[in-house]
Amino acid sequence: MTLDLSRIWGSMPALVTPMRGGEVDVAALDRFVEWQIAEGSHGLVPVGTTGESPTLTHDEHHAVIARTVAVAAGRVPVIAGCGSNDTATARMHLARAEAAGADAALLVVPYYNKPSQAGLIAHFTALAEATRLPIILYNIPGRSVADLATATIAHLAKLPNIIGIKDATGNVGRVSAQRAACGPDFIQLSGNDDMALGFNALGGRGAISVTANVAPRLCAQMQAAMRDGDYATALAINDRLWPLHDAMFADTSPGPAKYALARLGMMQGEVRLPIIEPSEAARAAVDAALVHAGLL
Repeated sequence: MTLDLSRIWGSMPALVTPMRGGEVDVAALDRFVEWQIAEGSHGLVPVGTTGESPTLTHDEHHAVIARTVAVAAGRVPVIAGCGSNDTATARMHLARAEAAGADAALLVVPYYNKPSQAGLIAHFTALAEATRLPIILYNIPGRSVADLATATIAHLAKLPNIIGIKDATGNVGRVSAQRAACGPDFIQLSGNDDMALGFNALGGRGAISVTANVAPRLCAQMQAAMRDGDYATALAINDRLWPLHDAMFADTSPGPAKYALARLGMMQGEVRLPIIEPSEAARAAVDAALVHAGLL
């Protein structure tokens, strides 16, 4: 591993994948990556769930990673979404991400299969052994059903290239339990924007964020304030962002985020089935949240 792990911190948007006419909009992706870096995002996470990875073809998936790496050009770490419910497919994603020059990989708990804890250990161990990339586990039982138990995480954390976890369990107490089990150097990143403030207070190092797609500067400033121990400033920023955190899930993600980015002139709001464009009520919630945050 050549990645300086101190670079994995702060606000890292789980990038949406811009689309136009049913295809990945490469020109919009380039502009979006440049904007994210200019606005202060500390890292980029392409083709996670928010990037609609379940409905991208493998060629699209790999092209988005490669393009993000190329445009970022080493300015911030690129943590490539490489997860799958099929270990062989995840291994293939890892190989392509490594070849493209990604800095690390995000590997979600296999969804739908409902593997046992022993099966999860076998899955992630096989993937860790197949790559030189640092790996961040991704625990999101609300979508994957299976939940990485703390003891399982501690077992996997002993592998040299499993460096951390994106925790989207919705249980902020897991931060303390995982810190006790894995040690303070194991990187914990919030997968829930609405918990990012409390998550860091308990030992987290940042967030892989949906909201940061839309408000990258504010999210980066909030994370920087927490790193500096200035929780009063972080709280004030979080108050500005709170309606936006909520509005990002007023309808199925990433529909609201893409709608917000269309309102900001960053890209089309197009999504891919089975995701559909957000409802009128969700659009109204996003509009109000953008105004509250001072973005419109």
